[in-house]
Amino acid sequence: MTEEKKAGVRPAGWLKIESLDIDAQGVARREDGKVVFVDGALPGEWVTANVHRKKNNWEQASLLAVHEQSAQRVRPRCPHFGLHEGACGGCKMQHLHAGAQVAIKQRVLEDNLWHLGKVKPDVVLPAIEGPAWGYRWRARFSVRHVRKKGAVLVGFHERKSRYVADIRECHVVPPHVSALLLPLRALIGAMDAIETCPQIELACGDTVTALVLRHLEPLSAGDLAKLRAFAAEHAGVQWWLQPKGPDTVRLLDEGGPELSYALPEFGITMPFRPTDFTQVNPHINRVLVDRAVRLLGVERGERVIDWFCGLGNFTLPLATRAGEVLGIEGSEALVARSRENLAFNQVGRGTAPLAPTTFAARNLFEMTPQQLVADGTADRWLVDPPREGAFALAKAVADLHQDAALRGAWAPPKRIVYVSCNPATLARDAGLLVHQGGYRCSAAGVVNMFPHTAHVESMAVFDLEPQ
Repeated sequence: MTEEKKAGVRPAGWLKIESLDIDAQGVARREDGKVVFVDGALPGEWVTANVHRKKNNWEQASLLAVHEQSAQRVRPRCPHFGLHEGACGGCKMQHLHAGAQVAIKQRVLEDNLWHLGKVKPDVVLPAIEGPAWGYRWRARFSVRHVRKKGAVLVGFHERKSRYVADIRECHVVPPHVSALLLPLRALIGAMDAIETCPQIELACGDTVTALVLRHLEPLSAGDLAKLRAFAAEHAGVQWWLQPKGPDTVRLLDEGGPELSYALPEFGITMPFRPTDFTQVNPHINRVLVDRAVRLLGVERGERVIDWFCGLGNFTLPLATRAGEVLGIEGSEALVARSRENLAFNQVGRGTAPLAPTTFAARNLFEMTPQQLVADGTADRWLVDPPREGAFALAKAVADLHQDAALRGAWAPPKRIVYVSCNPATLARDAGLLVHQGGYRCSAAGVVNMFPHTAHVESMAVFDLEPQ
């Protein structure tokens, strides 16, 4: 080590990376305080970078060289990962040790809660972690016939590009799906519809691998025969066709096993369609549901509301513990699907029937205090919103807390478990619940649903403060 380095002096132009931002970019500060975001750099590293975008208070740059490397930097497992031209953009953090990824996501959650919501949880929950590879049971592969290469490409987009990456393997999808990438390229390349099939959506169930082929023109009889032959050759593959929007999806051939996943801790099986929203990572989802139900602390005889209930991923497990459950979603069509899943799981339960469970449709982004009162008092809430969060719901709770006349006989839930896919909107809603709604944030932690990406899934617990 040179005398300059021993003294803490680095050559001009070197940047010290202090942290990672929510997009997995390294964050450095120049001597004048200006922030520089460096794609591909890790905390603790000294790097040089090429600035390609400048604003008054920040700059964006690409990594040129790492001069002093972080101990957490690892060799990426996937040969298609990197900063080079043509690199796959499906992952952003394969160069960072998996354990360090979780720690950084926990820091992102805590920073958001404090800086955006001025909320600090009483307890930081242990992170929910699972397999780092082969975990992604849902994906959307782009399909392109590239005449210059004389090939069909099936995969994710290149980093910061609309082009499809030339990938031949993928380590975040299950191994059997990775093994299908090259056969799928050959299949599309042999079809009459080679130019009019822009996408293949993947949805794995416990026993079925569903592939949804988006096709812009009707498929020929020959192409349909090729799809059937492909399914016959690759065990468990089931083709679905999508000529237009998601509502047009249909199974190529009826019969065969149904697409579903199990929540064995609760004796629940969840049938779903390949274009339905289900969690990408089924291993983590099982642990997530179990922890959410345990943290909620539901007792027999209690009434529970599951807001943003989807197909019933939390509602039905809660119905094995509670006295009564109400699941609320944003559309009648989704509520109808939830009722189907409820009926499916009520069959053959013997001496362990599900609690009385109902579903209702509401515009959850325009919730009012009056509607909240109309839906009745519940002992506990499970809230699992999309990225936009549950602002209207939290605001209605805050309004009722501050207006006794408006509240009437309605009482707030004594505990709320909030599952979030966006730490910023969670922090915003947490601020409302804590500072205006009469709650404290008793616990929060991350759920590593998407290893090797910058996505932060999290869970927070809110307990009603004594009056």
